[in-house]
Amino acid sequence: MEQKRKFDRRNKGGRPKKEAADKLKYRLTVKMATSDYYTLKGKARSAGISAGEFLRECMRSCHVKERLTPEHTDYVRKLCGMANNLNQLAHKANAAGFVTVRMECRVLVARIEELLNLILL
Repeated sequence: MEQKRKFDRRNKGGRPKKEAADKLKYRLTVKMATSDYYTLKGKARSAGISAGEFLRECMRSCHVKERLTPEHTDYVRKLCGMANNLNQLAHKANAAGFVTVRMECRVLVARIEELLNLILL
């Protein structure tokens, strides 16, 4: 019996077992256009790794920006409208002189600053 225990403990050789966190046990299917597929394959080949390893590395190290919230989308829409107003004021100032639109410009600039502060917070 003693001899059998010694046999079980000895190193049988081979690669050590992976930890549970290191095992690749989930499969994900991704559909992509032909051009995207060949771009992925080319980048993986030039990096010297498989396409799967390339995607895993991208997932670990890349950052995808969040979509704009409806609130931020509204702010951007308002900024676009203000940009249009500013363009009209510039046209008016060109024609009639800056003194006539000076106050309107100051009000508009203050509103733009308010919106920018809301977006950046």
